[in-house]
Amino acid sequence: MSEANKRQVSGRVVSDRMKKTVTVLVERRVKHPLYGKFITRSNKVHAHDEAGECKQGDLVMIEECRPLSRTKAWRVIRLLEKARTV
Repeated sequence: MSEANKRQVSGRVVSDRMKKTVTVLVERRVKHPLYGKFITRSNKVHAHDEAGECKQGDLVMIEECRPLSRTKAWRVIRLLEKARTV
């Protein structure tokens, strides 16, 4: 797969308990085929975080890559927004 046609999506980190791996919740809005109402669909993916800088609640941009493990085929390319701490 060439560099130009790798999918890039943004999502929220929901777990950072693994070493060099974060779980990212990716949400997308799709139109219902019959009723036309917009529905939020979500998908949780594991992404490779080499630096270990992403924490729970952060907004990140991830991109497709070759399979790095059994469940991991995405990598974090940049941190868009840090989580707000109360």
